[in-house]
Amino acid sequence: MANDSIKKTLGVTIGLSLVCSVLVSAAAVFLKPTQVENQQLDLQKNILAISGLVKDPAALSKTEIQDKFKEITPKLVDIKTGKFVTDVNGMDAEAYVQQNAAKDPAQSRSLAGNDPAGIVRQANVAKIYEVVENGKLKTLILPVHGRGLWSTLYGYIALEQDMKTVSGFGFYQHGETPGLGGEVDNARWKASWVGKEITGKNGELAIKVIKGAVNPASPNAINEIDGLSGATLTVNGVNNLVQFWLGKEGFGPFLANLNKGEA
Repeated sequence: MANDSIKKTLGVTIGLSLVCSVLVSAAAVFLKPTQVENQQLDLQKNILAISGLVKDPAALSKTEIQDKFKEITPKLVDIKTGKFVTDVNGMDAEAYVQQNAAKDPAQSRSLAGNDPAGIVRQANVAKIYEVVENGKLKTLILPVHGRGLWSTLYGYIALEQDMKTVSGFGFYQHGETPGLGGEVDNARWKASWVGKEITGKNGELAIKVIKGAVNPASPNAINEIDGLSGATLTVNGVNNLVQFWLGKEGFGPFLANLNKGEA
């Protein structure tokens, strides 16, 4: 058979394709544990960033991050009742993955017709984190997520022990446009959330991201966060997801129970 025959060319091409496929598959399997570990480390770093336990998690080594994260306690909360639960189908707080649960009809509910955050399904149980100091709750860290312009944004909002003052806010995963919606990662903008209050004078949910800059003289300034120029739809998404997760369909019942000491 001639070296340049069609059959031989096809044979070599198919053979190379099979070899490359095997190599790529093997590499993916081999690297999977490392990828999972790095994802977990990045998540821990982001939680530490808003926990108040460290100033700059990025400056810590892998071991330092893991050791410091041990000061943060994960817990499980039933969204509907606003009460703590010990496990979900035998999984404790360490093993439970809220994103996976949201995809499982048996562990989540459909939000069809009432989905301001654009998440489609909501897990029945949420994984929250607590920072406890001298036996008292110092910081409560709540997971939030919702649809932006191009992606679903996943992040956390941290509250002080009064359950109404924001002590930290940030996203650890999203696909928004760099320089526009991607400015949700801007350190200055994230810092602008700190000190804001999620409720108004009568205890109603009042926090919101506005269009433009907050007027310091406004009586509502304590509840308002600056918008992002050129990122209206992303900002709307952030506002919607925060309103949803801190409202009655999200952590509202849980926060109410905590304030009454009944969680």
